[in-house]
Amino acid sequence: MEEGDRLPSCRQEVVSIIKLLNLKFSTLQHLPITGYYLKMVAFGKKLKQNQIQEWQGYYINYKLMKKKVNRYAQQIEVGAQSRLYVLVDFAKLLDSQIEKIVLFLLEQQGILASRLSNLREQHDALSQQLDGLKVSELKESYRAVGRDLLRLLFFVEMNAIGLRKILKKFDKRFGYKFTNYYVKTRANHPYSLLQQVFKQVGIGAVVGAISRNLADLQDHHGSYISIYDQPASPLMDPVIDSINAAVDRLTNSTNFLQFLGKHALIMQEELPTPSEDNAVDQRYHFISLLLNLANTFLYMVNTYIIVPTADNYSLSLGAAATVCGVVIGSMAVAQVFSSVYFSAWSNKSYMRPLVFSSIVLLVGNVLYALAYDLHSLSLLILGRLCCGLGSARAVNRRYISDCVPLKLRMQASAAFVSASALGMACGPALACLFETDFKIYKITFNEVTLPGWFMALAWLVYLLWLWISFREPSREAEVSTVPQEVNAELLVNEAVENGLTQPLLLNMKDKEEDEDQECDGVEEDPNEIQKPVTSLISAYRLLTRSVKVQLYIYFMLKYAMEVLLAGSGVITTYYFVWSVRHVAIFLACLGLTVLPVNVIVGSYISNMFEERQVLLASEIMVCIGTLLSFNLVIPYSVPQYVGSGLITFVSAEVLEGVNLSLLSRVMSSRLSRGTYNGGLLSTEAGTLARVVADGTITLAGYLGEGMVLNVTLLTSLFICISSIIATRFTYNTLY
Repeated sequence: MEEGDRLPSCRQEVVSIIKLLNLKFSTLQHLPITGYYLKMVAFGKKLKQNQIQEWQGYYINYKLMKKKVNRYAQQIEVGAQSRLYVLVDFAKLLDSQIEKIVLFLLEQQGILASRLSNLREQHDALSQQLDGLKVSELKESYRAVGRDLLRLLFFVEMNAIGLRKILKKFDKRFGYKFTNYYVKTRANHPYSLLQQVFKQVGIGAVVGAISRNLADLQDHHGSYISIYDQPASPLMDPVIDSINAAVDRLTNSTNFLQFLGKHALIMQEELPTPSEDNAVDQRYHFISLLLNLANTFLYMVNTYIIVPTADNYSLSLGAAATVCGVVIGSMAVAQVFSSVYFSAWSNKSYMRPLVFSSIVLLVGNVLYALAYDLHSLSLLILGRLCCGLGSARAVNRRYISDCVPLKLRMQASAAFVSASALGMACGPALACLFETDFKIYKITFNEVTLPGWFMALAWLVYLLWLWISFREPSREAEVSTVPQEVNAELLVNEAVENGLTQPLLLNMKDKEEDEDQECDGVEEDPNEIQKPVTSLISAYRLLTRSVKVQLYIYFMLKYAMEVLLAGSGVITTYYFVWSVRHVAIFLACLGLTVLPVNVIVGSYISNMFEERQVLLASEIMVCIGTLLSFNLVIPYSVPQYVGSGLITFVSAEVLEGVNLSLLSRVMSSRLSRGTYNGGLLSTEAGTLARVVADGTITLAGYLGEGMVLNVTLLTSLFICISSIIATRFTYNTLY
């Protein structure tokens, strides 16, 4: 095994120690900072280099703890100490380090509170006699307190990384699940110092005081408006914007746009340096992005437009209705392979793979439509295989990741997901408009062939638009930048002055880079660690148990959705004698629930619960929806089928958002770029699930159409229950 591959594989169950403070690492994810800060250097050097000098004695003593771990290893090897002693002694050492950090934080909060109290007195005195100069001075004093609060949050960030790293190093060295034990015993203890101090009250009070007083000091022609009276009118101040971004994460806050963007799983390797960000700005072209999103929309329409009529098409060619599983699934089979070569192709070009995709999809749809007149089931399946070979979703994701500026990337990711959801709803809806039957020059146009002809025309129009309007981004060599030695205070000040709200911590996956350099005391070339993987085997070696479980959950939810969608035509025809129109309306209504559900989850549910809680609850709801779908004793009814299907589909949609969000955090940063990236792995997992689900429908058809429902649901139930069990085993690693 290559050294560069071995080191990242040391990722095991790790829980961010910041959770002990009732925070997540993502708490600080939106704190401002310039891009060059987190360059790849060993954590010990980075900690020393970026410490706030006057607080130097209150940081985690990472060097001491690292020596302790090495000493423990030597003592156990020679039999000088027992494993139980090592566990107890290391826990005490951690407790001592955390107590030092927390008490200092409490002291600093007190200092900030005292300064705010003094400023409050000045504010009260000033309210009696207005003085423009003194108002400006007082506002700047409040901003100074805000900047010091950002320094405090920066202090938390550095210690959080250090504590998490040393826990992970301990687990790796001794093969324990010490992190899991430590969090369980410390996080929820009633007398936990951390739990009592960090319930967001102290920091929230400081932020509230700064925000309220700055708002009061705004000139409103003598009328001061309180932030409590008009919460919808945000205070426009760079310091408050920066702090609010951090507090939003601290309170586990989110919004619809962020939640929707998570579905795209567009991973970023690290925040760009200023020169890199300028290069991305130069590559950005709005019409090209629009064409990229149009490709996503049309492909999803192409996928689902044939679902309501696939069973009838199979019957018209002399096959069983359940062969629709093969017809629908053949597109997914081809996509398993096309995703890989499109991902590799996107390393060199974006336009050429999109042109190739459009041509292949045009040809595939023509073959699909001609199969009726040629009475060829093989041609029908070949047409769908061609459509699958034209799947350019890997290019769509990669384009957004590489060619959209960071400030627009969340919106672009959300647009990618919205285009997919809209295409999923429009596909079946369009199918119900093709209820006609006529011929032109011996070519039949009816409800089963028109979807193919319509999509062929759509891809032809798209191809012409693409050829005229798409601008191939330049492939200039990345500008190498020299890491600058900067201190935390300078970073915070520069970030506030520029009004930035970029992440202080990159992401969970970005922070893992540091861990790779020091596993088992080995120092690795940072450039090697940043290199993307070059094979599926190397990518697999980077998959920790948590990542594998999240990919399995993604497989489960896609399987459950495909069983529901692809099997709807056969099942509703058998039990309820539904027409194509009824099936199309049912599927379109399911597709239309995607965006409203994400609005509710992104704006409300994810603000009240942790992502891992929503994950587990959604899995259970998918399981309940599957159980309710079985045809057992009582006669099967439309309300039972529609109600249980809605529960399953909506729960799977909620699950997909939190699943991909957690996956992006626990996945190695080396999987953020290159051919074998995280987006490709998740796409392959979902596509494989669709293939298996469609195959199950066809195989179940050999037992009779009356058995299709229960057989497919039984498989789905087994996969769902096993995913819930796997989630419980990795639950404490999903902080």
